[in-house]
Amino acid sequence: MKSKSNIISFVFIIASLFLAIIMHLILRGSFKNDFQSLITFHFIKDVSFIIAAGLLLRFVITRNDKRNISILEQLQTINTEIKDSNERYDIVAKATSDTIWDWKIQEDEFAWNKGIQGIFGYKKEDVGKTSSWWFDRIHPEDSLKMSVKLYSFLEQKTERWQDEYRFKCADGSYKYVFDRGFLVKDADGKAIRMIGAIQDVTKQKEEEQRLKLLETVITQTKDAVVITDKDISQSPIPNIIFVNQAFTKMTGYKPKEVIGKSPVMFAGPKSDMSELEKLSTAIKNYKECFIETVSYKKNGDEYWVNFSMIPVTNKEGEHSHWISIQRDVTKEKNQEREREQLIRELTQNNKDLKQFSYITSHNFRAPLSNLTGLLHLLEDVPIENDELQEILNGFKRSTHLLNETIEDLVKVVIIKDNPSILKEDISIKEIFENVFFQLNNQINLYKPTIKFDIEDSLTIHINKAYMESIILNLMSNAIKYRSQDKTPKISIKAVEKENFVNLVIKDNGVGIDLDKNGDKIFGLYQRFHDYPDSKGLGLYLVKSQIEAMGGSIEVESQVGKGTQFTLTFKKE
Repeated sequence: MKSKSNIISFVFIIASLFLAIIMHLILRGSFKNDFQSLITFHFIKDVSFIIAAGLLLRFVITRNDKRNISILEQLQTINTEIKDSNERYDIVAKATSDTIWDWKIQEDEFAWNKGIQGIFGYKKEDVGKTSSWWFDRIHPEDSLKMSVKLYSFLEQKTERWQDEYRFKCADGSYKYVFDRGFLVKDADGKAIRMIGAIQDVTKQKEEEQRLKLLETVITQTKDAVVITDKDISQSPIPNIIFVNQAFTKMTGYKPKEVIGKSPVMFAGPKSDMSELEKLSTAIKNYKECFIETVSYKKNGDEYWVNFSMIPVTNKEGEHSHWISIQRDVTKEKNQEREREQLIRELTQNNKDLKQFSYITSHNFRAPLSNLTGLLHLLEDVPIENDELQEILNGFKRSTHLLNETIEDLVKVVIIKDNPSILKEDISIKEIFENVFFQLNNQINLYKPTIKFDIEDSLTIHINKAYMESIILNLMSNAIKYRSQDKTPKISIKAVEKENFVNLVIKDNGVGIDLDKNGDKIFGLYQRFHDYPDSKGLGLYLVKSQIEAMGGSIEVESQVGKGTQFTLTFKKE
């Protein structure tokens, strides 16, 4: 720049000198004698003026160059600052995840930074350049409220504005945003521009809603919730910082009476020290723990509490608090004690009943055998007294019935006292063939119609002797309790269902009134028909034997129409 000003000054001086010489020659030719001295004087004067003018021009140009250099340096500095500012602006925008917008209010021109694309997913060509594009993407439920607040702000002409609403993303979903704006006004105070930053607060909003939900759960739950800090320097169990309403209801203590104190205050003479030690050890090792112990209410009443302590960590994974869930289980404990007492009593009663059964089934058998033997001997003795003979016959029948009763009790005792009976895979058809052979006389006598629908290959895992006894009882009952006015019909079929077999035995006999006797049908010595040889033991034995093999039995019956028994067994 300096050399350029020198060149300009030099050219100016040369041009001026050249003009001055030309003029001097012209004048000299015109005024050769008279004006020689005058011309020489003027020539020297002009040359001096030209040189002075050139030097002055150079000074002016040099000074102007310096000023231009200064202005250029300032512009470069300003450009550098603007560049740095823009870089900082972009970095801050990225760091804060803010979407920056610029609204020229009078022209309704809207400009967005790259956040509108990165955060909300819009392509550059999809982003509108007017305020209507912005308003159209505000959630319909928030649009009216937000618009009213914004235009009210513009009317008031305060500088700062902020609001929270939902903004639509490119994929149609909505994000919660926190929007802040700054108003720019002209010299007359007229709003001309507004610049703002939209911050995505969806995660914070979701976390806020989650915390509100948790707060509702904690405050509304029926279980007592206690939150403690983590410091165990003063007590083996950290001090309380929060309790819910359920805790107050359970213990009688208000929050202000327990906050800042350790839950150790609820222990007492009957509290289980080993459980409390277990809890203390778990807290030292930052492990969750569950205990049950006796605790004490504010009024001194004892109660059983199910007590848990669960460690809580912050975002950095550091242990920060403990949460304790407590439940009053006094009622359950009392019921458990009552149940244990009842089990002990039932166990003892069962032992006593078994002992009684053994006494009646074993100790009575020897005298009964003797009586039976004596009665057989009396059969060979002629008795002429008819009255005595009738007495002996009655005694004989009573003895026979007593012996049958003892035999039945022996069967029951054997079933009830032998839970692990031998089971094997048995052919169902083979069982029925054995039963039909045993009932051959009755079948030939009453000639029932028997429909048999069981595959030859079907087997189930059962005890053979028990199964024969069960089928024999049910088949003999179907014949015994036949209807007198129609031909007896017995239907037998087996239905396989996955790993189970349903064995269905149906007859058209007299039936049973289940409305009247449904709860007694499998009871011991329950009789539903007035038959002379009915003892009321058969169905009780059937059910006992089926259950001993892990099966079940169901009955359907109508008076005058018949009865159906459904037996269910596992195939394997």
